[in-house]
Amino acid sequence: MSTSQQTDPLIGRLVDGRYRVRARIARGGMATVYVATDLRLERRVALKVMHSHLSDDSVFQSRFIQEARAAARLADPHVVNVFDQGQDGDMAYLVMEYLPGITLRELLREQRRLTVPQAISILDAVLSGLAAAHKAGIVHRDVKPENVLLAEDGRIKIGDFGLARATTANTASGAQLLGTIAYLAPELVTRGTADARSDIYAIGIMLYEMLTGEQPYKGEQPMQIAFQHATDSVPRPSVKNPGVPEPLDELVLWATEKSPDERPVDAREMLTRLREIERELGVSPVVARTGPIGVVGDATTPTGELTAVLPSTATGPVATLEEADNAARLRTATQRRRTRGAWLIVLVLLLAAVAGGVGWWFGSGPGSMVVVADVTGQTYDDAAARLKHDTLIAVRAEESSLDVAAGNVIRTKPEHGTRVDRDTEVTVVVSTGPAEATFPSFSGMTDADARSALTAQSVDVPGESAPFYTDAPAGTVIGVYIRPAGAPDDGSQDVACLDGCTVHQGDTARIQVSLGPLPDVSGQSEGKARSTLEGLNLVVADSTTEASDSIAEGKVIRVDGIPESGWLAPGDTVTLVVSTGPPLFPVPDVVGDTRDQAIKKLEDAGFQVDYAPFFAVVPDDITEVKASDPEADSMHPKGTRVYIQLSVTG
Repeated sequence: MSTSQQTDPLIGRLVDGRYRVRARIARGGMATVYVATDLRLERRVALKVMHSHLSDDSVFQSRFIQEARAAARLADPHVVNVFDQGQDGDMAYLVMEYLPGITLRELLREQRRLTVPQAISILDAVLSGLAAAHKAGIVHRDVKPENVLLAEDGRIKIGDFGLARATTANTASGAQLLGTIAYLAPELVTRGTADARSDIYAIGIMLYEMLTGEQPYKGEQPMQIAFQHATDSVPRPSVKNPGVPEPLDELVLWATEKSPDERPVDAREMLTRLREIERELGVSPVVARTGPIGVVGDATTPTGELTAVLPSTATGPVATLEEADNAARLRTATQRRRTRGAWLIVLVLLLAAVAGGVGWWFGSGPGSMVVVADVTGQTYDDAAARLKHDTLIAVRAEESSLDVAAGNVIRTKPEHGTRVDRDTEVTVVVSTGPAEATFPSFSGMTDADARSALTAQSVDVPGESAPFYTDAPAGTVIGVYIRPAGAPDDGSQDVACLDGCTVHQGDTARIQVSLGPLPDVSGQSEGKARSTLEGLNLVVADSTTEASDSIAEGKVIRVDGIPESGWLAPGDTVTLVVSTGPPLFPVPDVVGDTRDQAIKKLEDAGFQVDYAPFFAVVPDDITEVKASDPEADSMHPKGTRVYIQLSVTG
């Protein structure tokens, strides 16, 4: 026994004077499960004990008791039975069936993904159990592999109705939203509401995991996974496992629809569809009775919030079925003996009548000829082998085709169904794929001419051509791009064909056509320029301003927002730059300077200088500026005349 088992105070304890605890099976978030002996009935049971720190929590107490009541209402061979519920001091407990075996989670851990028959067998049992719960108005709310129990005798049960709710009280929020995040239905993430269809969503995720060996959504944080449940669609399992039949693909997609209204209404409806699929695939749920389903860990192995169940004696109808089959075979053999004599007489007469006709048919009549088989769509080797089997000789020929994949047979000559002599040569026409399509330059062509040239060589041109304002004449083609068949539509593999190219028939083209040059609105008023551009289906954003020596105040200087290519499409956004007039500059402060110093400062700053003529003959070193007009630091355009007031010093 492990140290943790030895230190568990419950091991060896007699609970409620009736249940002797033997060993711990598993420990989960709400409770710990033990194997115990019911001394009154002398049988092994599973004892589920609520954690001590939750015992005083009335919400958890209520949920614990609710599990007992919910499961006790169900009488189904695929649901874990609850025998008892009680309180021993401050310890709340449930008593359930005990069953040595493993959980579906452990089986997935060992085997990664299951075979189709395995997945169908487990799903059939789980849906049967859930159907009983849904019929009783109970929503499980925590369907996951940890809660699916696989017995050593082959029985499959669903347990842990710890989160179960009656369908009349199906709202959860905050801490109440306790369902395992990997199996959480979108409505639980977005609205916090759950009903039987939420269990169906979890079943769909679990079926995906059984068939592929992994969950559809992954993330480092639980909220990342929850967000994917709310926004993404579960992919087909066959993408990860090509061996998954299409009906099971469709069943997964049906069960995991984003809208609950698009899913099966409950487990019974999904089970009905599963049984139809079983008949379609010829697969029946199989219960293995030859030993353990997987490696059973010792009693201390933690397996999550599981519930164990009690095994019952495995008795099957094998002997009865064998006896029934023997009796049927005996009756059939007797009947055959009774009719054999009569048929023997008839057969002799028929053989006598047919013998002559058979000789003629195969000697010189139609029986000496062979029907050409239908080998269209096959590879040449397969077609040749089939014709050889029919005593015909295949002769290969090749032809391009838009409809038949390269390497596959398009047709035969003579056509299939024709009767020919044995050893006749049959021409097998094999597809080389779409033919090449070579185009000269499209530059300068009209849109209509370009489309005609493309469609004439089976290159599709869907939709309207994309218009742009460019320097090219209006109505002329300015761009042709061809996407190879099967290439992504993000343009990464498109072939530029404006100046000519060689592509293949069946490819798809898109054309760009010029609307002509954008009108020049510089020098116009802002209102007129805006009206002109908006009339061209361009979006004109709020204008910006800028000083200009050449454009008058309030007039448009230019249009911003035009790409470097010079191409603008209708719907693009542009901005008008409006002039605020010539730029203004501060008048330098020249007070205290001499005449020549002041003149230099002002002229260097772009201003013209005026002063009294008298001071023109006065030596510079005895002059001084007393004031200027305009004053220092006032803002004026360059070229403004500044008058300086001078005086003589000393």
